[in-house]
Amino acid sequence: MLLETGGLTKSFGVVKALRDVSFTLQAGEIHGLMGENGAGKSTLIKLLTGLNQPDSGTMLLEGRPVSFASPREAQAAGVAAVYQEINLIPERSVADNLFLGREPRRFGLLVDRGRMIADAQALLSRYGLEIDPRRTLRTLGLGLQQLVSIARVVSLGARVVILDEPTSALSSAEVELLYRVVEQLRRDGIGLVYVSHRLSECYRLCDRLTVLRDGAVVESAATASLPRARLIAAMLGREAGPAGVRNPAAPVATGGDVAGEEAALRVQDLSWRRRVRGVSLTVRRGEILGLAGLLGSGRTETFKAIYGAEPPDAGTVEIAGQRMRAPRPSESIRRGLAFLSEDRRSEGIFGNLSVAENLTASVLPRISRWGIISRRRQDELVARYLRELGVKSGGPGAPITSLSGGNQQKVLIARALCTSPRIVMLDDPTRGIDVGAKAEVHRVVRGLALEGLGVLVTSSEIEEVVELADRLVVLDEGAVTGELTTEGRDGDDVLALLAGGFGESAPAGAAS
Repeated sequence: MLLETGGLTKSFGVVKALRDVSFTLQAGEIHGLMGENGAGKSTLIKLLTGLNQPDSGTMLLEGRPVSFASPREAQAAGVAAVYQEINLIPERSVADNLFLGREPRRFGLLVDRGRMIADAQALLSRYGLEIDPRRTLRTLGLGLQQLVSIARVVSLGARVVILDEPTSALSSAEVELLYRVVEQLRRDGIGLVYVSHRLSECYRLCDRLTVLRDGAVVESAATASLPRARLIAAMLGREAGPAGVRNPAAPVATGGDVAGEEAALRVQDLSWRRRVRGVSLTVRRGEILGLAGLLGSGRTETFKAIYGAEPPDAGTVEIAGQRMRAPRPSESIRRGLAFLSEDRRSEGIFGNLSVAENLTASVLPRISRWGIISRRRQDELVARYLRELGVKSGGPGAPITSLSGGNQQKVLIARALCTSPRIVMLDDPTRGIDVGAKAEVHRVVRGLALEGLGVLVTSSEIEEVVELADRLVVLDEGAVTGELTTEGRDGDDVLALLAGGFGESAPAGAAS
């Protein structure tokens, strides 16, 4: 046994982020750590690596009690994490990065570059990495940079390596190379904690899977004995009932139209990197179409590819029957497509501006003349939407940050509506807001459909998107796995589609 925790608990103020977590890792084991947003994965990683300290609980490393006051202490003891954000020096060589701070020296003074390059080459070759150690790191692709990060922590003597979403930004070829490196680490007796939202790669690589939900362990089992449906139910906090089946009357993965109904948005075979794979869907006027899927299923990436925030590699987007030449935000807005990001703080509000300034930010040319904003037109527009959406604030001049999360979200919806859209895409619009505000946002979304707009919406809560949408398209790892109407349906039906890839048995490629 390499690593063992018992009863780890951690709170931040009144929020209990981790509750009585026990976790084990054996030498030469790949242990998948899974869970949706807020499940406690990041908190557990921070405790294991010394970034935070637990309020209570124990941690044993190779049978010895340990307590890390910093990541440096954890690394010195043999526990290290490699994150998806590369934490190396891009302008230095690969060899420099591998041995940064511990360069071999001659006579204790001069860096022995010849020896350092030879040692770097030997380390890279052990893991099948055909990289010239003299190359500048920034000249490598992101995948190779990440593999250099892994090689560095191994060279530091790490016996426990935590890989946090290692394939999130890699190409297919880079992913396969990562898999080979991970398998070599397993053969070397290193224990790996593998954090990923991609269920297929966890079933391919991991010997065991542990699921966190609301800060607690809710499932832990050998991968080969854990059916996909049970894993998903554990992550989402519900059991899939036996009645969960596809709606035989609904088209599956076709994105087809219903005869006689006008399409506000039609997407055909849309792809972006490895995250959106051949997605087809149609949103009709006056319809709310929901995108359902687990975290990492490609919901947000699909929205951004449609909008052009991430220009797609292939596929077509049509708005009201007109095909966009090359989807990009400016053309999307001009054609009548509005998009509301799930990340309200970073990609939504302008925190240093007022309610009025935030609300009208998308239509400044329309309410300006000779570069000067017409206060009368701005005031009229702001008053209208604050009234229609029921925004509670200290007035148009109040700072946007003084509003509750729900009211900030209404202001952002108002900003989208100012552009007179034909279709509105709302990415998890009730994320981080209270129950009362959630009901208000639902009222607004339904009102948009009643006015004839097409609405495309996601939610991290399956029950919410089933309740809100007229139809659902289910995504899994960037691809459409099914489609159903929501009338008479519940979350079990969506769970059946999410688990439909493997049914009730473990996949053939599951680790044993």
